[in-house]
Amino acid sequence: MYVATVPNRSSPPAVLLRESYREGGKVKNRTLANLSHWPEHKVEALRLALNGTAPLADLSSSFEIARSLPHGHVAAVLGTLRRLSLEELICPQPSRRRDLVSAMVVAQVIDPASKLATSRGLRQDTASSSLGEVLGVSSCDEDDLYDAMDWVGPRQAGIEDALAARHLKGGTLVLYDVSSAAFEGRTCPLGALGHPKDGVRGRLQIVYGLLTNADGVPIAIEVFKGNTGDPTTVSSQVQKIKERFSISHVCVVGDRGMLTKARLKDDVVPAELDYLTALRAPEIKSLVETGAIQLGLFDETDLFEIAHPDYAGERLVAAKNPLLAEERQRKRDALLASTERELQKIADAVDRSRRPLRGKDQIALRVGKVANRYKMAKHFSLEIADASFRFFRKEDQIAAEAALDGIYVLRTSVSDDTLSVTQVVSSYKALAGVERAFRAFNTDLDIRPIRHRTEERVRAHVFLRMLSYYVTLHMERALAPMLFKDDDKESAERGRTSPVAPAQRSSSAHRKVTTKRTAEHLPVHSFKSLLADLATVAANRIQPTDAGLAAFSMITTPTPVQRRAFELLGVSHRLGYP
Repeated sequence: MYVATVPNRSSPPAVLLRESYREGGKVKNRTLANLSHWPEHKVEALRLALNGTAPLADLSSSFEIARSLPHGHVAAVLGTLRRLSLEELICPQPSRRRDLVSAMVVAQVIDPASKLATSRGLRQDTASSSLGEVLGVSSCDEDDLYDAMDWVGPRQAGIEDALAARHLKGGTLVLYDVSSAAFEGRTCPLGALGHPKDGVRGRLQIVYGLLTNADGVPIAIEVFKGNTGDPTTVSSQVQKIKERFSISHVCVVGDRGMLTKARLKDDVVPAELDYLTALRAPEIKSLVETGAIQLGLFDETDLFEIAHPDYAGERLVAAKNPLLAEERQRKRDALLASTERELQKIADAVDRSRRPLRGKDQIALRVGKVANRYKMAKHFSLEIADASFRFFRKEDQIAAEAALDGIYVLRTSVSDDTLSVTQVVSSYKALAGVERAFRAFNTDLDIRPIRHRTEERVRAHVFLRMLSYYVTLHMERALAPMLFKDDDKESAERGRTSPVAPAQRSSSAHRKVTTKRTAEHLPVHSFKSLLADLATVAANRIQPTDAGLAAFSMITTPTPVQRRAFELLGVSHRLGYP
């Protein structure tokens, strides 16, 4: 800051408090306050203080900070949302409801909370950041947020269509998977008991299916009743892809539990969509037993293509992951050992002299509990009588199963002109991007708890989480050089001998992990810790004690770390302030 004296021809000179700043590589100036009414000695004292030739304490009584709001993280997230033109996708026309939707999307990235807590964080008197002030919604309450959710719900299809047009172009891969989230309350028709994928048992839940492109960018999301089976969600996705997105050539990628034979026959093939999925273990075993897959080939290569009359018009790609084989062997050995220990306890109970376990039914009941716990009964021969119990491992059966460890077979209708053998494997492994989205939903973005009581608001709640993840994903990719993420995956892939082989870190990622420093010698962050660091860039409301001077806002000068983050994001730390 500095004091500038601007001469006037017929009036006394104007005395202005100004600030220099850099934007887009250019140095600019802004006026913070008009000091023309100050006495000359006071102006001179301020000038000396800003020049560093007088102690700042001399001016401590001239200004006070009326309020200081965390702002840098708001500028980063809201700036990214605007750079992605997400506001225009939500609604081309500016409105308060659009601003409230943007506020909920940004708030979910910054600090996931309920609608009540979010509204309090936006309101002027209880604000936890500058978000409400920047978007002009600092007078809202939770009812306004609910109204905005009701408004954006019917717009979901249009927003998804726009995202599909942006990220799905021409012939492309569409990844699809399903997860679940525990539900609060019992009044919403969507809540039902089902198989909990989020680990929360004994609670009502919802099921939601996410569509992404091959890079894991979310395109569309749909909510189903909590007891809906994964395969039954496919038909609505096929209709969405075929009729709404109007893509010329699509290959749907889903796991073996999703794209079952029935779903392929009834939904995907009639829609003339290509597909890529995997065979189940019994189907792989059948191919091995009939000689279609010769296990000896895996001694020479970890990947090869076969054909089989049972899969006419399809390509089968067999692969073997040695690390996966080792992990399955380890798990099997551990489960077999645990099962043997428990079965031995039952055998000891039958053979003990005092109050021995008797009765074929009682012994079988105890054995059944062990079998259900470890799922290893198929690998044991059990001999149960009224007064005896013996068990033996089926070594031949265990060995036969172990021979298939790490082997998986992919099936696809896509020709080799479109996807090579290696691309088939890489495309299927891209499903990990959808799984990363689910992890983000359940952890960083806190899709739980879901307390809404109507179907429409539950759907809007989940949709807003998808938009928050859309912003987060683009931020993480832009900020990758500063995060514990690999920002040079291309070089890492070049050093990979096969798509079946484990992913490798690039040299830059390895350097960041070992030194905890970026290429610019700045500290490496996680996404959350970097957002917390950016939040220390504050919007300070400065109130001069002189009643004749108006209050003004000053933004904290960014540190080198913060300045680098804003440069990578392509946004200004002064977003929303002149």
